[in-house]
Amino acid sequence: MAGMIRVTGTNQLLDLSRRLRAAGGARVQQNFARRIRRAAEPLHADLQQTIRSLPMRSEGRKAGGRGGPSPTTRPLRATVASAVRLSVRTGAGPGARVWVDRSLLPDDIKKMPEVMNSPNGRVRHPVFGNKRRWSNQWTTPLWWNKVTAEHTPRMRAEVERVVDDVRRSLG
Repeated sequence: MAGMIRVTGTNQLLDLSRRLRAAGGARVQQNFARRIRRAAEPLHADLQQTIRSLPMRSEGRKAGGRGGPSPTTRPLRATVASAVRLSVRTGAGPGARVWVDRSLLPDDIKKMPEVMNSPNGRVRHPVFGNKRRWSNQWTTPLWWNKVTAEHTPRMRAEVERVVDDVRRSLG
């Protein structure tokens, strides 16, 4: 996904990961992973909250529109928000990763995170499941990118602080 953020693979993290393995300090490695996770958790929570409260406006009804019951009872934004994941690795490719796990989404909305984050903010979908009638809705364009950009400086600073602390403890 274009909006996925990773704090991984920097030379400092790779070097630190090797030194952690060589030192064999499971406790130090767990502490390292816990602190990296803690640095990424605010981004994870903010992305989920942003998705849940993301405004979506409609183009309104057209002539002859009748409406009807929705073919699904799933709340779209809550379903997408529940698929946002956070993972931390300390082995090969150490770092934190926040992403939307599409395997947790129903088949009919697997592409919805990318569609909702499009540059124009347009979400085009069939009207009540009728693929002969389509409707447009708009949401905040590139919202994922904006939220991650807000959190990136803080996360980088926190990861650098963690790397320095662990490096000092290893000697």
